[in-house]
Amino acid sequence: MQPKPQPEQITDLSRLKAFTNPLRMQLYRLLYAAGTATASQLAEQVGQTPSLVSYHLRKLAEHGFVAEAGSRSTDGRERWWQVASEEGWGFRSSDFAGTPEGVAAVGAVTRGIHDTRVAQYRTYLDQTDAWGKAWTDAAFSSEWMLDLTPAELAEMNDELEAVARRWRERGKASRAAGATEDRERVSVYLYGFPFPL
Repeated sequence: MQPKPQPEQITDLSRLKAFTNPLRMQLYRLLYAAGTATASQLAEQVGQTPSLVSYHLRKLAEHGFVAEAGSRSTDGRERWWQVASEEGWGFRSSDFAGTPEGVAAVGAVTRGIHDTRVAQYRTYLDQTDAWGKAWTDAAFSSEWMLDLTPAELAEMNDELEAVARRWRERGKASRAAGATEDRERVSVYLYGFPFPL
């Protein structure tokens, strides 16, 4: 049995700091969703100049988060980009807890991720009527309040990741087989964290 692919764990502060820039986070997420794109295509989506987007893509490439996807243009002038790992990346806050700089970087990146997710969900909420009944009935937002230990929370995370990975692979296989009717990108966000009573 092959080991399950896992997101790359960032342990180097300079790599994590690459995502303290909100535009880089946004570009990475757009590129992850699109598969491949040019700086010009991404620039249109984020409302920035292609030269600024190219600069930030090169910075992400320096840290190993994106890579050139090979030329798909007919004239060879456009550079196509893709994320370096289909599994994405992650980090543990505890790996950076030893210094104020590390704590600040974790805070900035985590807030940036959260802000991006909230913006994407708000966009969906603003466009709910346009999606139609099937999608609005299928979409969900849930919250559970549980009494768990750290080990139990970690175990639950592993189980939820396995479920999400299974559905991601199912969607990719269906798209590859040509089953694209009514198939859209779907974001699923899960948070698990302690809070005092």
